[in-house]
Amino acid sequence: MSPHLSLPMQLKTALLAGLGASLCISGLGLLGHLQQSLWLMAPFGATMVILFALPASPLAQPRNIIVGHLLTTALGLLIAQLWGVHVWSMGLAVGLAVMLMMLTHTTHPPAGANPLLVMLAGEHWSFLVNPVAVGAIAIVAFGYAYHRWISRQPYPARWF
Repeated sequence: MSPHLSLPMQLKTALLAGLGASLCISGLGLLGHLQQSLWLMAPFGATMVILFALPASPLAQPRNIIVGHLLTTALGLLIAQLWGVHVWSMGLAVGLAVMLMMLTHTTHPPAGANPLLVMLAGEHWSFLVNPVAVGAIAIVAFGYAYHRWISRQPYPARWF
């Protein structure tokens, strides 16, 4: 948010960002409740900050959100399967996740937590589909609709 905006505009922008984040996470939580499955994970909370407060950021674009979350989760699952969960394997997984996001131009900072999440929680490959893939796609779809119809901010700047 630009410090050059008037206080009423800053307040409106912040309220719209907070509302978008709240509705998106609540919607994912409700879908999970109705389907009796997991649709939420902690890194999605951090994704909300980028998607709703900074929608023009390269880090908020659909490619970064979806591929960033998928890539880092798959990497964490693979490292855990190959070498188990150790201090060094968690460090390796996070370091490789950062490197791969940078090399694939899919950097999304919240996704950097995914290797730790899957390794510490003992998740399995199904976690990659739900909540990660389903949730990331739903977040991008919600962000698209919300920014078009509610916040009136252009989103996305690019799809892929």
